[in-house]
Amino acid sequence: MGLRMMGTLVGWWVYELTGNPFAIGLIGLAEVIPAVGLSLYAGHVIDIGEKRKILLTGAGMYFLIAAALLALSWKGNLYFSDQQTVYVIYAAIFLTGVFRAFTGPSFGAMLGQIVPKELLQQATTWNQGTWLTASVFGHAGAGLLIAFLGNTGTLATLLISVGIGWMCMTGILPKPPSLQSLESKTWDSVKEGLQFVFKTKEILGALTLDLFAVLFGGAVAMVPVFAKDILKVGPSGFGWLNAAVDIGAILIVIFLTLRPIQKQQGKKLMLAVGGFGLCIILFAISKSFWWSFVLLVIAGILDGISVVIRGTILQLKTPQHMRGRVMSVNSMFINSSNELGQFESGVAARYMGVVPSVIFGGSMTLLVVLVTWLKAPSLKKLEY
Repeated sequence: MGLRMMGTLVGWWVYELTGNPFAIGLIGLAEVIPAVGLSLYAGHVIDIGEKRKILLTGAGMYFLIAAALLALSWKGNLYFSDQQTVYVIYAAIFLTGVFRAFTGPSFGAMLGQIVPKELLQQATTWNQGTWLTASVFGHAGAGLLIAFLGNTGTLATLLISVGIGWMCMTGILPKPPSLQSLESKTWDSVKEGLQFVFKTKEILGALTLDLFAVLFGGAVAMVPVFAKDILKVGPSGFGWLNAAVDIGAILIVIFLTLRPIQKQQGKKLMLAVGGFGLCIILFAISKSFWWSFVLLVIAGILDGISVVIRGTILQLKTPQHMRGRVMSVNSMFINSSNELGQFESGVAARYMGVVPSVIFGGSMTLLVVLVTWLKAPSLKKLEY
């Protein structure tokens, strides 16, 4: 929840200071450079290291970064201009990208050590549901907190949330590496993980589809602009729009927990991503807050379907001793698509205008799905 609150807050904060959509895009760039650049090495470290310790260290460092931003919002105007404040925010987000490269894949790598293989599909769905529930409270809660408590009060609440999360994670038992992981040298280990992903066509196809679809469908990055300048709904409306995708995802994850997808998972994955792109196009042309909210909820439902299918493919197809490396490659793809998508949205908004850029992104998502449908028959036929 703290992670999601941070994403919502810094987007609003930077746009408030600059009034420039491109500045929002630079937030994504600041985070994606270290997150992607360190992903492969992080996967090796996770596989040969004690995963619980890595997770706690990363979360602790994230707490310190949030504390620094709290100090910046509280007394920063005494020492920094608005432009300098934005630069400090970018630097803080860069550091969170460093820690995220290690902590993000640790979650996925630990799941297979906690849950028996026959329960992995259900566990993956529950795991996604927990994350998405926290996302809704983080997104919507941050918007409401900004409206009532301002940036400083929101950061204080965020800090408490991250601290509670860290304390809860101390209850996880140590997760030592397998002996097979310890035998590999760093470069050989990294290369082995990459080779596994590229040889396993189902994993590669699902990750590639997600990468390009979300890269061009990152309309959520422009929600601060839509909320403030187009729909004119202020911080509260911004929080709900930001949470809408996750609300939809939670609804479908609850449904899929009770009624798992039994067949044609690959085909349903592609159709879900295509529907997501269509929702993004309709969102771009909407002038109604409620219609925009509903479209983003539907987009979240479709995104939730793709997340569950992709996550299940990763868990079922990956051997235990390679989970850290494969989850890091997955993290690299996700970080690339989300944060680079945010940067792409900022650049496109600067040169095309906000609405045309979101329409372009949704159209490109549909094109990516069409190409994948024609060129990746193994993914289209995938069932598990």
